[in-house]
Amino acid sequence: MTNPWPFADPPNVAVFTSKRIISGDAWIHYVSHDEDDGAWQFHPVGFTSEEDAAVVGLGTIVRLDPTIKELSDLPLGWTATRDGPGEVWVRRRAEP
Repeated sequence: MTNPWPFADPPNVAVFTSKRIISGDAWIHYVSHDEDDGAWQFHPVGFTSEEDAAVVGLGTIVRLDPTIKELSDLPLGWTATRDGPGEVWVRRRAEP
């Protein structure tokens, strides 16, 4: 038996990320669930430039880093960060 999909959004919903995360050159440090449009964002440490930006399905992110499933209930308007791969996610209400 496989685990059910934990997110309210389907695996093919478009999310924002970094080409460095997709290629495996960086790990996910910062996650946001945007209050204004419900979009998900997954970023490495530091700034993601426009040239480094990528749009993929949420399922791709979960395959790359299954710990993202821990954030499936992250409310709109909240973020999560961690200090390194495998570290604990720390949730915060996004600042306006």
